[in-house]
Amino acid sequence: MKQGKYKTAKIKGYIDLTKPSILLMVLITTLLGYYLGSDGISSWLKLFWTLLGTGLSAGGAGALNQYLEREQDCLMKRTRDRPIPAGLIQPQDALLFGLILVLTGSVLLVWKVNLLTGFLSLLTAFMYILIYTPMKRLTWLNTSLGSIPGALPPMGGWTAATGSIDSGAWILFAMLYLWQHPHFFAIAWMCKDDYEKAGFKMLPVIEPDGARTMRQIFWHLSLMIPVSLLPFISGMMGNVYLAGGTIITLGYFCSAIPMLRHKSKANASIILKASVFYLPLLLVIIIIDKGI
Repeated sequence: MKQGKYKTAKIKGYIDLTKPSILLMVLITTLLGYYLGSDGISSWLKLFWTLLGTGLSAGGAGALNQYLEREQDCLMKRTRDRPIPAGLIQPQDALLFGLILVLTGSVLLVWKVNLLTGFLSLLTAFMYILIYTPMKRLTWLNTSLGSIPGALPPMGGWTAATGSIDSGAWILFAMLYLWQHPHFFAIAWMCKDDYEKAGFKMLPVIEPDGARTMRQIFWHLSLMIPVSLLPFISGMMGNVYLAGGTIITLGYFCSAIPMLRHKSKANASIILKASVFYLPLLLVIIIIDKGI
Protein backbone atom coordinates (compact mmCIF):
# COMPACT_ATOMS: atom_id res chain seq x y z
CA MET A 1 0.00 0.00 0.00
CA LYS A 2 1.34 3.44 -0.93
CA GLN A 3 2.27 5.78 1.92
CA GLY A 4 -0.55 8.25 1.20
CA LYS A 5 -3.21 5.56 0.99
CA TYR A 6 -1.84 3.90 4.13
CA LYS A 7 -2.13 7.14 6.12
CA THR A 8 -5.66 7.67 4.85
CA ALA A 9 -6.62 4.11 5.81
CA LYS A 10 -5.00 4.59 9.22
CA ILE A 11 -6.99 7.77 9.88
CA LYS A 12 -10.18 6.02 8.79
CA GLY A 13 -9.28 3.15 11.11
CA TYR A 14 -9.08 5.45 14.11
CA ILE A 15 -12.38 7.03 13.14
CA ASP A 16 -13.96 3.57 12.87
CA LEU A 17 -12.67 2.73 16.35
CA THR A 18 -15.04 5.37 17.74
CA LYS A 19 -18.10 3.54 16.30
CA PRO A 20 -19.44 6.55 14.34
CA SER A 21 -23.03 5.29 14.03
CA ILE A 22 -23.36 4.83 17.80
CA LEU A 23 -21.52 8.10 18.36
CA LEU A 24 -24.05 9.93 16.19
CA MET A 25 -26.93 8.57 18.28
CA VAL A 26 -25.12 9.62 21.46
CA LEU A 27 -24.74 13.16 20.14
CA ILE A 28 -28.38 13.34 19.00
CA THR A 29 -29.66 12.25 22.41
CA THR A 30 -27.25 14.60 24.21
CA LEU A 31 -28.52 17.47 22.07
CA LEU A 32 -32.08 16.41 22.85
CA GLY A 33 -31.38 16.53 26.59
CA TYR A 34 -29.61 19.88 26.35
CA TYR A 35 -32.35 21.43 24.25
CA LEU A 36 -35.10 20.34 26.63
CA GLY A 37 -33.13 21.26 29.75
CA SER A 38 -32.32 24.77 28.55
CA ASP A 39 -35.72 25.43 26.98
CA GLY A 40 -33.99 25.93 23.64
CA ILE A 41 -30.34 26.76 22.97
CA SER A 42 -29.40 29.33 25.61
CA SER A 43 -25.63 29.07 25.06
CA TRP A 44 -24.18 27.80 21.79
CA LEU A 45 -20.68 27.75 23.28
CA LYS A 46 -21.73 25.54 26.19
CA LEU A 47 -23.55 23.26 23.74
CA PHE A 48 -20.36 23.03 21.67
CA TRP A 49 -18.28 21.97 24.68
CA THR A 50 -21.01 19.55 25.78
CA LEU A 51 -21.14 17.79 22.42
CA LEU A 52 -17.36 17.81 21.99
CA GLY A 53 -16.65 16.40 25.45
CA THR A 54 -19.43 13.83 25.22
CA GLY A 55 -18.36 12.83 21.71
CA LEU A 56 -14.74 12.33 22.72
CA SER A 57 -15.67 10.25 25.75
CA ALA A 58 -18.21 8.14 23.83
CA GLY A 59 -15.77 7.61 20.96
CA GLY A 60 -13.10 6.53 23.41
CA ALA A 61 -15.50 4.05 25.00
CA GLY A 62 -16.17 2.60 21.55
CA ALA A 63 -12.44 2.18 20.94
CA LEU A 64 -11.93 0.49 24.32
CA ASN A 65 -14.85 -1.83 23.59
CA GLN A 66 -13.19 -2.88 20.34
CA TYR A 67 -9.90 -3.41 22.16
CA LEU A 68 -11.54 -5.72 24.71
CA GLU A 69 -13.53 -7.63 22.07
CA ARG A 70 -10.77 -7.88 19.46
CA GLU A 71 -10.62 -11.68 19.65
CA GLN A 72 -14.39 -12.05 19.35
CA ASP A 73 -14.47 -9.55 16.48
CA CYS A 74 -12.14 -11.82 14.51
CA LEU A 75 -14.77 -14.57 14.67
CA MET A 76 -17.73 -12.55 13.42
CA LYS A 77 -18.42 -11.68 9.79
CA ARG A 78 -19.92 -8.29 10.70
CA THR A 79 -16.86 -7.21 12.73
CA ARG A 80 -13.84 -8.99 11.27
CA ASP A 81 -13.05 -5.96 9.09
CA ARG A 82 -12.84 -3.63 12.07
CA PRO A 83 -9.47 -1.85 12.45
CA ILE A 84 -7.93 -4.22 15.01
CA PRO A 85 -8.95 -7.60 13.48
CA ALA A 86 -7.98 -6.27 10.04
CA GLY A 87 -4.50 -5.47 11.33
CA LEU A 88 -4.80 -1.79 10.51
CA ILE A 89 -4.37 -0.65 14.12
CA GLN A 90 -2.42 -2.46 16.82
CA PRO A 91 -4.34 -3.36 20.02
CA GLN A 92 -2.07 -1.30 22.28
CA ASP A 93 -2.57 1.75 20.05
CA ALA A 94 -6.35 1.32 20.22
CA LEU A 95 -6.14 1.00 24.01
CA LEU A 96 -4.11 4.20 24.35
CA PHE A 97 -6.35 6.03 21.86
CA GLY A 98 -9.49 5.02 23.76
CA LEU A 99 -8.12 6.00 27.17
CA ILE A 100 -6.97 9.40 25.90
CA LEU A 101 -10.37 10.15 24.36
CA VAL A 102 -12.37 9.12 27.44
CA LEU A 103 -10.19 11.08 29.84
CA THR A 104 -9.93 14.12 27.57
CA GLY A 105 -13.69 14.22 27.01
CA SER A 106 -14.52 13.86 30.70
CA VAL A 107 -11.96 16.48 31.79
CA LEU A 108 -13.23 18.85 29.11
CA LEU A 109 -16.79 18.49 30.39
CA VAL A 110 -15.72 19.15 33.99
CA TRP A 111 -13.67 22.17 32.92
CA LYS A 112 -15.98 23.79 30.37
CA VAL A 113 -19.45 22.58 31.41
CA ASN A 114 -19.83 21.29 34.98
CA LEU A 115 -18.67 18.54 37.31
CA LEU A 116 -21.92 16.57 37.17
CA THR A 117 -21.88 16.28 33.37
CA GLY A 118 -18.24 15.19 33.44
CA PHE A 119 -19.06 12.57 36.06
CA LEU A 120 -21.97 11.20 34.01
CA SER A 121 -19.72 10.97 30.96
CA LEU A 122 -17.10 9.02 32.88
CA LEU A 123 -19.80 6.81 34.44
CA THR A 124 -21.22 6.06 31.00
CA ALA A 125 -17.82 4.98 29.69
CA PHE A 126 -17.11 2.93 32.82
CA MET A 127 -20.41 1.02 32.64
CA TYR A 128 -20.13 0.45 28.89
CA ILE A 129 -16.56 -0.84 29.05
CA LEU A 130 -16.35 -2.66 32.38
CA ILE A 131 -19.92 -3.87 32.91
CA TYR A 132 -21.74 -4.22 29.58
CA THR A 133 -18.78 -5.50 27.53
CA PRO A 134 -17.84 -8.46 29.77
CA MET A 135 -21.49 -9.25 30.52
CA LYS A 136 -22.08 -10.04 26.84
CA ARG A 137 -20.20 -13.29 27.43
CA LEU A 138 -22.05 -14.12 30.65
CA THR A 139 -25.78 -13.37 30.43
CA TRP A 140 -28.50 -12.31 28.00
CA LEU A 141 -29.32 -9.55 30.47
CA ASN A 142 -26.35 -7.69 28.99
CA THR A 143 -28.85 -5.85 26.80
CA SER A 144 -30.67 -4.41 29.82
CA LEU A 145 -27.41 -3.65 31.60
CA GLY A 146 -25.97 -1.99 28.50
CA SER A 147 -29.09 0.12 28.10
CA ILE A 148 -28.21 1.95 31.33
CA PRO A 149 -25.07 3.67 29.99
CA GLY A 150 -26.87 4.00 26.67
CA ALA A 151 -29.59 6.08 28.36
CA LEU A 152 -27.20 8.42 30.19
CA PRO A 153 -26.22 10.80 27.30
CA PRO A 154 -29.58 12.67 27.27
CA MET A 155 -29.27 12.99 31.03
CA GLY A 156 -25.79 14.42 30.47
CA GLY A 157 -27.23 16.92 28.01
CA TRP A 158 -29.84 17.90 30.57
CA THR A 159 -27.29 18.38 33.37
CA ALA A 160 -25.09 20.41 31.02
CA ALA A 161 -27.98 22.84 30.59
CA THR A 162 -29.35 22.83 34.14
CA GLY A 163 -26.52 21.67 36.41
CA SER A 164 -28.85 19.23 38.15
CA ILE A 165 -30.72 15.94 37.77
CA ASP A 166 -34.46 16.32 38.17
CA SER A 167 -37.64 14.72 36.84
CA GLY A 168 -37.03 15.84 33.26
CA ALA A 169 -33.67 14.09 33.18
CA TRP A 170 -35.19 10.88 34.51
CA ILE A 171 -37.98 10.98 31.92
CA LEU A 172 -35.40 11.20 29.13
CA PHE A 173 -33.42 8.39 30.74
CA ALA A 174 -36.52 6.16 30.86
CA MET A 175 -37.41 6.85 27.22
CA LEU A 176 -33.92 6.04 25.97
CA TYR A 177 -33.61 2.99 28.22
CA LEU A 178 -36.78 1.49 26.75
CA TRP A 179 -35.97 2.54 23.16
CA GLN A 180 -32.73 0.55 23.15
CA HIS A 181 -34.21 -2.88 23.87
CA PRO A 182 -36.12 -3.40 20.60
CA HIS A 183 -33.20 -1.80 18.74
CA PHE A 184 -30.56 -4.17 20.12
CA PHE A 185 -32.76 -7.27 20.23
CA ALA A 186 -33.42 -6.74 16.51
CA ILE A 187 -29.67 -6.53 15.86
CA ALA A 188 -29.11 -9.63 18.00
CA TRP A 189 -31.68 -11.58 15.96
CA MET A 190 -30.15 -10.48 12.66
CA CYS A 191 -26.62 -11.36 13.81
CA LYS A 192 -27.33 -14.31 16.10
CA ASP A 193 -25.11 -16.70 14.13
CA ASP A 194 -22.18 -14.32 14.48
CA TYR A 195 -22.86 -13.79 18.16
CA GLU A 196 -22.97 -17.54 18.72
CA LYS A 197 -19.57 -17.97 17.04
CA ALA A 198 -18.11 -15.30 19.30
CA GLY A 199 -19.61 -16.78 22.46
CA PHE A 200 -21.90 -13.85 23.23
CA LYS A 201 -24.93 -14.79 25.34
CA MET A 202 -27.49 -12.76 23.43
CA LEU A 203 -31.12 -13.77 23.97
CA PRO A 204 -31.70 -15.00 20.37
CA VAL A 205 -28.58 -17.18 20.75
CA ILE A 206 -29.61 -18.95 23.95
CA GLU A 207 -33.27 -19.16 22.91
CA PRO A 208 -33.31 -19.72 19.11
CA ASP A 209 -37.09 -19.93 18.62
CA GLY A 210 -37.41 -16.21 19.40
CA ALA A 211 -40.42 -16.37 21.74
CA ARG A 212 -38.69 -14.67 24.67
CA THR A 213 -37.02 -12.19 22.34
CA MET A 214 -40.40 -11.10 20.99
CA ARG A 215 -41.82 -10.83 24.51
CA GLN A 216 -38.95 -8.55 25.46
CA ILE A 217 -39.40 -6.43 22.33
CA PHE A 218 -43.15 -5.97 22.83
CA TRP A 219 -42.83 -5.47 26.58
CA HIS A 220 -40.45 -2.55 26.13
CA LEU A 221 -42.36 -1.11 23.17
CA SER A 222 -45.58 -1.28 25.19
CA LEU A 223 -43.94 0.59 28.07
CA MET A 224 -42.64 3.22 25.66
CA ILE A 225 -46.18 4.33 24.80
CA PRO A 226 -47.12 5.70 28.27
CA VAL A 227 -43.56 6.80 29.07
CA SER A 228 -43.38 8.81 25.83
CA LEU A 229 -46.38 10.82 27.09
CA LEU A 230 -44.58 11.95 30.24
CA PRO A 231 -42.89 15.01 28.64
CA PHE A 232 -46.39 16.28 27.79
CA ILE A 233 -47.97 15.29 31.10
CA SER A 234 -45.14 16.93 33.06
CA GLY A 235 -45.51 20.18 31.12
CA MET A 236 -42.15 19.93 29.37
CA MET A 237 -43.76 19.69 25.93
CA GLY A 238 -46.93 20.87 24.21
CA ASN A 239 -49.57 19.63 21.79
CA VAL A 240 -47.24 19.27 18.81
CA TYR A 241 -45.13 16.83 20.81
CA LEU A 242 -48.23 15.01 22.03
CA ALA A 243 -49.41 14.39 18.47
CA GLY A 244 -46.04 13.79 16.82
CA GLY A 245 -44.51 11.81 19.67
CA THR A 246 -47.55 9.55 19.88
CA ILE A 247 -47.51 8.88 16.14
CA ILE A 248 -43.83 7.91 15.96
CA THR A 249 -44.02 5.82 19.14
CA LEU A 250 -47.01 3.90 17.80
CA GLY A 251 -45.13 3.54 14.52
CA TYR A 252 -42.17 2.07 16.40
CA PHE A 253 -44.55 -0.34 18.14
CA CYS A 254 -46.17 -1.40 14.87
CA SER A 255 -42.78 -2.04 13.27
CA ALA A 256 -42.51 -5.18 15.41
CA ILE A 257 -45.79 -6.73 14.24
CA PRO A 258 -44.32 -8.38 11.09
CA MET A 259 -41.62 -9.94 13.28
CA LEU A 260 -44.31 -11.33 15.57
CA ARG A 261 -46.02 -13.03 12.62
CA HIS A 262 -42.82 -14.37 11.08
CA LYS A 263 -39.42 -14.26 12.76
CA SER A 264 -36.88 -13.42 10.08
CA LYS A 265 -33.89 -11.17 9.53
CA ALA A 266 -35.91 -9.10 7.08
CA ASN A 267 -38.63 -8.43 9.65
CA ALA A 268 -36.05 -7.75 12.36
CA SER A 269 -34.52 -5.15 10.06
CA ILE A 270 -37.89 -3.33 9.99
CA ILE A 271 -37.66 -2.87 13.77
CA LEU A 272 -34.06 -1.75 13.45
CA LYS A 273 -34.87 0.84 10.78
CA ALA A 274 -37.81 2.16 12.80
CA SER A 275 -35.59 2.54 15.86
CA VAL A 276 -32.93 4.43 13.88
CA PHE A 277 -35.50 6.89 12.51
CA TYR A 278 -37.22 7.33 15.88
CA LEU A 279 -34.63 9.50 17.65
CA PRO A 280 -33.99 12.05 14.87
CA LEU A 281 -37.75 12.37 14.32
CA LEU A 282 -38.26 12.85 18.05
CA LEU A 283 -35.66 15.62 18.08
CA VAL A 284 -37.33 17.36 15.12
CA ILE A 285 -40.74 17.15 16.82
CA ILE A 286 -39.32 18.62 20.03
CA ILE A 287 -37.65 21.49 18.14
CA ILE A 288 -40.91 22.28 16.30
CA ASP A 289 -42.91 22.10 19.53
CA LYS A 290 -40.50 24.44 21.33
CA GLY A 291 -40.46 26.83 18.39
CA ILE A 292 -44.22 27.35 18.33
